[in-house]
Amino acid sequence: MKDKNPKIIFFGSPEFALPTLKLLVQKKYNIALVITQADQPIGRKQILTPTAVKILAKKLNLSVSCELNFEKIKKLKPDLGIVVAYGKFIPKEIMDLFTFGVLNLHPSALPKYRGPSPIQTAILNGDKKTAVTLIKLDQQMDHGPIIGTKSVKIKENETAETLHNKLAELGAVLLLKILPDYLAGKIKTVPQKHQQASYTKLLARNDGKIQWQKKAEEIAYQLRAFYPWPGSFTEVNFKNLGTKRVKIISGDVSPSLKGLVAGDFKIDKNNFLVQCGQNSLNIKKLQLAGKKEIIVAEFIRGYGKNIESLK
Repeated sequence: MKDKNPKIIFFGSPEFALPTLKLLVQKKYNIALVITQADQPIGRKQILTPTAVKILAKKLNLSVSCELNFEKIKKLKPDLGIVVAYGKFIPKEIMDLFTFGVLNLHPSALPKYRGPSPIQTAILNGDKKTAVTLIKLDQQMDHGPIIGTKSVKIKENETAETLHNKLAELGAVLLLKILPDYLAGKIKTVPQKHQQASYTKLLARNDGKIQWQKKAEEIAYQLRAFYPWPGSFTEVNFKNLGTKRVKIISGDVSPSLKGLVAGDFKIDKNNFLVQCGQNSLNIKKLQLAGKKEIIVAEFIRGYGKNIESLK
């Protein structure tokens, strides 16, 4: 290392990367450049919006770029790259510019759940725990040798949102704890057990459509895994409104409804129960398209008598 304070280039884009960038600055590491994805059109009005990392970097008076510019990075003569949810592939020619290589924080117990949606997948599968793993990046997705890992329990009411925030903070602490020893050459990397690798997919909005033929327990996992995005929804036929998409925000597993098949529902006072492939889902909170989230009692008062069917 050329000096006691290594020259770092930070790669990151969404909110998951913010705790790590904040802590690096707080601990007075030398962030020579922040590289993030380009501004993207967001929302119905498609307003061009910078990434969360770009916004924070500017507040911290850090140099920011939305380009992977080989010459610019080479000119900086960087010691270390740190990647936290950057979202783009970094070519080998750029990784080779870093004296100490490029480190990557990934929110799963690698080699389990490589890919873009490890947090959602862990909840979706009913896992009781997960982890954040620090690896040394190579040319394959989430494939590099492990530098450190930290496990965490997944609570019964954990959503992708709360687990995301927990792992983001945990990952920042893990990296900053390990970094001094890594730079001092005291950390021995451990190859991943590649034969045990599993992979996650990029989620799309339609992945949130509820299949009532599934077990109620699986649907309850989905509600938590897909909150807040892509959300879990069903189509509801109303007598006076026609067919509307309704997001199911939360619900509990309840016993099966006698005489009903998957997708049939029963409204009993302030309870809205939907029969599933096994057991039923007792809906607690939902959201009609274009409206605010409401508790089920409010939904029943406003729409209960007009519901014809779910699909």
